Amino acid sequence: MRVITGKYKGRTLIAPKENARPTLDRMKETLFNIINGKIDGATVLDLFAGSGQFAIECLSRGAQRAVLCDNSRSAVNAIRVNFAKIGEKEELFVCDYKTCISALKCKFDIIFVDPPYKSGYYQDVLEKISSLNLLADGGVVICEHLAEDKLPADVCGLSVFDCRKIGTVQFEFYKRSC
Repeated sequence: MRVITGKYKGRTLIAPKENARPTLDRMKETLFNIINGKIDGATVLDLFAGSGQFAIECLSRGAQRAVLCDNSRSAVNAIRVNFAKIGEKEELFVCDYKTCISALKCKFDIIFVDPPYKSGYYQDVLEKISSLNLLADGGVVICEHLAEDKLPADVCGLSVFDCRKIGTVQFEFYKRSC
């Protein structure tokens, strides 16, 4: 796993030792090609952060701020190691996503949602993001999931505007529908 481009380009990152499913580089490249115009100066939320690679890639490409959340000890350790490798202090919530989302007091331009596959968390996460008004104007929520699992097209004012299937994985891109 490595940082693809930007000021941390080429830095290698570690994955959590347990229950890891890092986004593959080719999938990450496709994802970042889609959202590249939204990253510079953005405020990013990386839920179920795992290694923190999504947040780190965003910071490398000019995001202003990245907030991460994970409650796995292995993930938290990997995130801390990876942020030390890039010389940045992580802004990390070590708790479940519900506690994290409820504690947040700002809006985000990009929210990345990548819970354990088959967890059933997507609907609830999207509902909470919408009801707590965490998505900035023009912002995007990206859900990574197994392509065989269908996510809803509309959730509480958030609507899918793009989806990309790469092998067995799919990215759903949501924005405000109104």
